Amino acid sequence: MGPQNDTKISEFILLGISENPSLQPVLFGLFLVMYQVTMFGNLLIILATISVSYLHTPMYFCLSNLSFVDICLTSTIIPRMLVNIQTQRKTITYKSCITQMHFFILFIMLDIFLLTAMAYDRFVAICHPLHYTVIMNPQLCVFLVFLSWLVNSLYSILQSLIVLQMSFCGHSKIPHFFCEVNQVVQLACSDSFLYNVVTYFGAVLLGGGPLTGILYSYCKIVSSIRAISSAQGKYKAFSTCASHLSVVSLFYCTSLGVYLSSSMTQTSHSTAIASAMYTVVTPMLNPFIYSLRNKDIKSALKRLSEIHIISGPTVLRTNKCP
Repeated sequence: MGPQNDTKISEFILLGISENPSLQPVLFGLFLVMYQVTMFGNLLIILATISVSYLHTPMYFCLSNLSFVDICLTSTIIPRMLVNIQTQRKTITYKSCITQMHFFILFIMLDIFLLTAMAYDRFVAICHPLHYTVIMNPQLCVFLVFLSWLVNSLYSILQSLIVLQMSFCGHSKIPHFFCEVNQVVQLACSDSFLYNVVTYFGAVLLGGGPLTGILYSYCKIVSSIRAISSAQGKYKAFSTCASHLSVVSLFYCTSLGVYLSSSMTQTSHSTAIASAMYTVVTPMLNPFIYSLRNKDIKSALKRLSEIHIISGPTVLRTNKCP
């Protein structure tokens, strides 16, 4: 047998969205602004759901968790990208790449599970309103969030361990702005059969299962809304799930666009550009969707701003002795 080219690489090269030097300052400014807006918007949603008592409901409990996960997702990707652009270094160490890949899988799958839990909440609220408080009790909400974290943590650990067992040799350039797992596996010179099997079953069970649950919930919701006689009642029922439906549509449409663009086009950066939609743009737009289309969130944010304005100019005064 001849010698095998099985050199252990110590770092990868992230090619980013574009290799054009003139576009780097534009990309840096654009992603910096989007990251700041994402952080501020989602932190505001979390603060509102914690501070305002009438938002202490299952729907907003899931929403605050979704905002937290979106913050973690963008923080896993964007800061590293900004550092690479600023320092003009595109390298990322092997350990950092595996770590980034692990947390990306965890948070993107948590997004899917939390959106499913929110769809179930809307299904119970519209289809079984009299039993809503009994079914969607605090214990169930905590259990659903805990189960989401547990299942997806185990899955992301399994995916990371499989990639760690692979050997990488020769090519180390990733045509992406972060260590996306499929792009990393394509660089492996060892067999990826086990990874493909785990990914296939993960896509069916952890991806297809939640999507089926969301579609089923909204089929039942639409049927219940159609059964309402008054137009005002239909509008009120639909408005309670309009924000969530918008977020679900945005997330799944952009995710689907990534895989369609990667399969239909052969350009090296097409997948990276499409991935930016659901990894950066969607988390940034979620707070706007919920605040603009949700009266409860808008009134909560208004109350928080009024409290800040009132407490801001307050000056401590000492009582003078008579």
